[in-house]
Amino acid sequence: MTSPRLVAAIAALATCVAVTGAASADPNEHRAPTIGHVWTIVLENSEFEETFVAGRNDAPYLTQTLPAEGKLLLQYYGTGHSSLDNYIAMTSGQGPNAETQGDCDTATTLGEPGHKWHFDADGQAVDDSGATTIGCTYPAQVKSISDQLDAAHVSWRAYMENMDAQKGTRPYCSNPYVTDPGTPLRTEANPDYKNKHNPWAYYHSTFDRTDYCESHVVPLGYFTSPTTMQGQFFQDLRKLNRTPRYSFLTPDQCHDGHDGCASNGNNQLAGADQFLKVVVPAIQASPAYQKDGLIVIVFDEGSSDLVCCGEKKAPNLTSDNNNGYPIPGPVADGGGQTGAILLSPFVAGGTIDPTNAFNHYSYLRSMEDVFGAGHLGYAGQSGLVTFQAAGDIPAK
Repeated sequence: MTSPRLVAAIAALATCVAVTGAASADPNEHRAPTIGHVWTIVLENSEFEETFVAGRNDAPYLTQTLPAEGKLLLQYYGTGHSSLDNYIAMTSGQGPNAETQGDCDTATTLGEPGHKWHFDADGQAVDDSGATTIGCTYPAQVKSISDQLDAAHVSWRAYMENMDAQKGTRPYCSNPYVTDPGTPLRTEANPDYKNKHNPWAYYHSTFDRTDYCESHVVPLGYFTSPTTMQGQFFQDLRKLNRTPRYSFLTPDQCHDGHDGCASNGNNQLAGADQFLKVVVPAIQASPAYQKDGLIVIVFDEGSSDLVCCGEKKAPNLTSDNNNGYPIPGPVADGGGQTGAILLSPFVAGGTIDPTNAFNHYSYLRSMEDVFGAGHLGYAGQSGLVTFQAAGDIPAK
């Protein structure tokens, strides 16, 4: 049941965006729209009502300005808790297991010892080792969207804020068990990059190839003042031929809505707003975005156990675990209702999709369809609605 507060928030958003979005014109209205460049920005740990109702004053850019410029997806859901299992879902279609639910960070691989595992009918990597602890990382045969993009000759990069400034990590392509001392801290008192928010740190198909990984999973950049950033991401945006067609952006925990930090006034959502107010306009000003761009802003999870889209229980979970364990406490179903935002020259500003339901597997399937790839894991589940099928972005 939709709460009265949520209904009121939707009405307020609709009133705001109808005025703000009415004057905008589509610069590409004279040609058939096709999405060619995508930027995904992943924020953290906020239920729809916590963000778009209670958080309107803390994060006005996220909750008011961006919906006025694009489309708000009301029925977008996480797939599990805590963090890592959601990032894995949106990049490879693999469901949660006890280790990824716990944001694991160890040098173990699913199926070890003995490489005993198999794919089930849903493309899930099922552990057959009998080990008490399921491995933390995925064997090289388990592919992610980056492997699909390579096969389709589509350029991609994952940008991790402050990955190069966190003591104990390598400056490029960090993985869960690096021992390099890394580089000194930079602008934050604690620039909070975490491996658990970097899914490519968990795929052997990526991090086993050091040179490849270091050219594709890179530091995003860092704040030089409360309103300016610099780094490789911003350099890559300057020219069309330098901009990857698929970009995955992970802010650090001071800027993804996870932590209250000194730089954001100890307000988690204000930190996300600070990041978005710099990064989103930079993307929108880029030649690639203006040509055929799409920005997708999602949250990894909410704070409830709400679920959608016929989400199946992942095969590596025990009988007393479900996809949403361990938040909010008892065994639960899913990752909560978070909402999402789509921004594009091809998406009308000030619009809301209140009815179509999406989750991280829907997101992955939508991205695969944008770039002409097959469907990995649960992204291949029948009945999933994509952004294209819902009419929220152009279909090829």
